[in-house]
Amino acid sequence: MQHILNSFFVKSLGCKTNHIEGQLIEQELIKAGYQPAKNQEECSFFILNTCSVTSHADNQALYIIKQFRLKNKTAKVILTGCFAQTAQNKEDLDADIILGNNEKLEIVKYLEYVKNGINKTRTYVENIFNIKEFHHKKLEFLNTTRPSIKIQEGCSNRCSYCIIPYARGNSRSESIENITNQINYLADNNYKEVVLTGIHIGEWGREFKKSLLDLLKQIEDTKILRYRLGSLYVTEIDENTIDFLKKSEKFCPHFHLSLQSMCDKTLKAMNRFYNAKYAKDVIYELNKNFNLPFLGCDIITGFPDETEEDFEITYNELKKSDLSFIHSFPYSKRKGTPAYNMPNQVYEHVKKERTKKLIKLSENLHSKFLKKNKNTTQEVLFQKKSSKNGKYLGITRNYIKVYKESSEDIWNTVQSLHLADYEIE
Repeated sequence: MQHILNSFFVKSLGCKTNHIEGQLIEQELIKAGYQPAKNQEECSFFILNTCSVTSHADNQALYIIKQFRLKNKTAKVILTGCFAQTAQNKEDLDADIILGNNEKLEIVKYLEYVKNGINKTRTYVENIFNIKEFHHKKLEFLNTTRPSIKIQEGCSNRCSYCIIPYARGNSRSESIENITNQINYLADNNYKEVVLTGIHIGEWGREFKKSLLDLLKQIEDTKILRYRLGSLYVTEIDENTIDFLKKSEKFCPHFHLSLQSMCDKTLKAMNRFYNAKYAKDVIYELNKNFNLPFLGCDIITGFPDETEEDFEITYNELKKSDLSFIHSFPYSKRKGTPAYNMPNQVYEHVKKERTKKLIKLSENLHSKFLKKNKNTTQEVLFQKKSSKNGKYLGITRNYIKVYKESSEDIWNTVQSLHLADYEIE
């Protein structure tokens, strides 16, 4: 197959932040005169923007490169993202260029090195802890109805299982001015909702003596119709934040809580700095102060020395909670983290069984949440036509998917609907 000269294909794995950065890479390349390829087979540069939150994510990246090489034998492979940043044996990676998380946002410079034959090395990965400033790059080319805005980078916490600080560095924040300007730019271009995202958004502003609440107060004065938040620690949702958000006209009552466990012994081993009672109190306060909020959470199963009794404590606390959804996944050993060498590692099949049990519980909790919402009237933002049923798919403020049949184009419209009349999930 003939390749288009200077054509590229970007594939991003993992979190929303990584996908935003993948879009930034595309944007920078297009501005520099590169052309996006229709598919991987036709590109002359294949950019794999990787995740490394689990060992599976690392292996996925290696597999994708291997499969790509079989389909396209002449393209240059650029490996970037968290796996590229943290991989210990970079010389063994089958890539033409390896770029760290900071370097990937200057990708044009490195591709020019390749084109001009002046690259003396194939690895450009600076020590991520040397990076002190947020990158301040604005995403202009958008292909979604509900764009995410990256407000923060890195994490200054050191949870015992987590590789991400070593992939992303310490917390750095975008300025209030740049964030609100970007939100107003989106509102002026007919976007109705934004999602505030980052690696650890609860740490936003700490380096300049501000808090996330300070930012939210400024967002309240922007032109955007509504906004929602990425993942938060329960310790970052205090009384003042709740009091402000429950009065907000723009905030969507959708919380995703980084819980990881509801067993005090496991939380302590994870280096999480709160206990299960604290988490339960926050969940209670959120349900009390907001009308049918969506409350999701992350839970790790099979952390080292998590006994069956420890897991049952977590399971039973979650079962009694008023959560709406549980994102559960097995603990993954990450070399370089304290948990890697902890004793009493849990067997893989045990982790998987515990994860399956939480998936089933999540389905039950979400079903209960939908039943509570069934006869309510909600504001729905319609995004696209569903390939599943041909109906328009929309999202309520409290994160319920709504399907509506329409002969008119209702993309990017906001409508008030009685949910009993429509399919929801």
